[in-house]
Amino acid sequence: MNTLVGRYEIIKLLGGGGFAVTYLARDNFQPSKPLCVVKQLRPNQTQSRVIEFFEKEAAILERLGKHPYIPQLLAHFNQDQNLYIVQEFIEGQDLSREIVPGKRLSESYVTKLLQDALEILSFVHQQGVIHRDIKPQNLMRRQDGKIILIDFGAVKELGTLMINSQGEVNSSVVIGTPGYMSYEQYRGKPCFGSDIYALGVMAIQALTGVLPAELPEDSQTGEIIWQNQVQVSDHLAEVLTKMVRHHFSMRYPNATETLQALISVTAPLPPTVVSEVNKELYLQEVTSRAQQGEGDLSVIALRILESRRVELGLLEEEAREIQAQVLQPYREYQRKLKEYEQALIDVVKQEYPLSQRTQKELQDYQQYLGLRNEDIAAIEARVFAPLQSELQRQQQEAERLHQQQQRKQQQEASKAKSNAIIQTQTFEFETATITVINSGFIGLGKKHEINRIRGSAEYFRENLGNGVSLDMVAIPGGKFIMGSPKNEPGRNDTESPQHPVNVKPFFMGKFPVTQAQWQAVTGFAKVNIDLNPNPSHFKGANRPVEKVSWYEAVEFCARLSQTTGRIYRLPSEAEWEYACRVGTTTPYYFGETITKDLANYDNIYQQTTDVGAFPATLFGLSDMCGNIWEWCQDKWHKNYDNAPTDGSAWFGANNKYRPLRGGSWPSNPWLCRCASRSWSEPEYRADYIGFRVVCSAART
Repeated sequence: MNTLVGRYEIIKLLGGGGFAVTYLARDNFQPSKPLCVVKQLRPNQTQSRVIEFFEKEAAILERLGKHPYIPQLLAHFNQDQNLYIVQEFIEGQDLSREIVPGKRLSESYVTKLLQDALEILSFVHQQGVIHRDIKPQNLMRRQDGKIILIDFGAVKELGTLMINSQGEVNSSVVIGTPGYMSYEQYRGKPCFGSDIYALGVMAIQALTGVLPAELPEDSQTGEIIWQNQVQVSDHLAEVLTKMVRHHFSMRYPNATETLQALISVTAPLPPTVVSEVNKELYLQEVTSRAQQGEGDLSVIALRILESRRVELGLLEEEAREIQAQVLQPYREYQRKLKEYEQALIDVVKQEYPLSQRTQKELQDYQQYLGLRNEDIAAIEARVFAPLQSELQRQQQEAERLHQQQQRKQQQEASKAKSNAIIQTQTFEFETATITVINSGFIGLGKKHEINRIRGSAEYFRENLGNGVSLDMVAIPGGKFIMGSPKNEPGRNDTESPQHPVNVKPFFMGKFPVTQAQWQAVTGFAKVNIDLNPNPSHFKGANRPVEKVSWYEAVEFCARLSQTTGRIYRLPSEAEWEYACRVGTTTPYYFGETITKDLANYDNIYQQTTDVGAFPATLFGLSDMCGNIWEWCQDKWHKNYDNAPTDGSAWFGANNKYRPLRGGSWPSNPWLCRCASRSWSEPEYRADYIGFRVVCSAART
């Protein structure tokens, strides 16, 4: 899937899975080829009633997109049994980067945030729409500082539609995020007050620095207890307390009344401040028009700005000063782009491909000049165009060398089998099973019991030097059913058909490769490519290494093999799922559902966690569900038709993509199932992608 409807060119995967996947794309029909966001929805059925419901919800999204602080709906269509919506791309970052655990934000920050969010939400409620998923990740701060409301629950629901026996269209899941969901929303009966509750919880989180799931509640009333954790004015406390009342009838009924209540306890602005506010509003208008024209104001834009100037009561001189202020950075930015492009041309004349050091220097230069990634990409496309054929040849050669190296390793392993015998020792670990007392959609929001037990397994320890080691757990051979049954909640067709697989014995890393292990192996002799010794976004010696590509993971295995004399590689998808399931047939290796006590997922911890922090599988492997997506050796295949049954890696696909397994810290629960699959380009890096290794060797 490179281009949709001959128009939207997929650039990269942004996230998701199960019922919906989100991509960054480029609209090739527009002259400027702007970026956009494409959401692929995967309803369980695609009958005409579902399509009709899809059209209805798309019309609502189009109406909502008319608000300046809600992404516009650019298009919607269905193709190949999937539904798609295309929305405006927002340049900025979500508020989870500002509202972080342990950090208390000021009352003025929270008041301004509430005002901005409630103004947008008032418009939404006036359209008769409930957002259903208010949380920091769904509020973005645009580059101009304005708050943007994204990711409406209606979009998620479109991917979960089913037709019941009466022909009615229903959603198969409850939409929302645990911690921000009110009681009535958990029961599948959201109202406008549910949005007010979620926004109030988010504001309390910002004030206290405490995650919603960790806020105490009154055992009798269910009310959130929070005022003892922070000093805040009585007026704001009164508003927030009413926003998060347990029963919706005790809350403000909608965003408009909530905003009015907030304004009533906020001091009115003096005239001088009003004047400054009007200048700020005009500045925003000029900024918006300049952004649309990439620094050029058209005749129509100038007429609109003149009308706006008169409306706001600004003098012509004030308006000219603001326009000059806005446009000056564009002129300076264009100058910097030309400066960077000339520098890149000079570098390429001396060196190509670029070394890791040169790439780092160019990144530093980009940051120094303050240039956007997409503009750098456009410059690189122009400069590298004459070299693309050579670059492609080098990539093909790298793939050939990789396959050649695999064959060589297999031959050496066969010849030296007698020398590859490894002595193992026993270790103990904690594992767990979970029992859902009242089942629902993969048990979310229901009561459950966790039973913790002790287990033991065999392993050997690979010394990497400087006190760093790699523990490899013995995985016995066996037979299992790969894939998921059609009635498993959250599954999709990439997990079909289920099929039996025989897996040979192997060793697998007890944990995903850690940053300490990565740094140690990057010091080993190079085999094919350079490795950055410290690529991770979230730092910590015992945290999983992330922001590593598939190629870099393969180089790690090659260096480790070359240095130790043992054959290290990435696991096949079959080996990975076999090691995760350990004979179980439930969605997760610990049972029917998942909780924050068993895995790092759904942005609950908002970052990676140290490896081994959660109960292991029955084989003694930790972090198989959540924390970090893990690269596998295979090529990506869209389903299991004609898949190998011997546990080997599956190649031969006519694409370059590589599979990922296990889910990660921001992943939805169903993405962390044993059978869940995802994919990405082999050169892609992200702070939620890492890997673990396997070793083919005999043991005593």
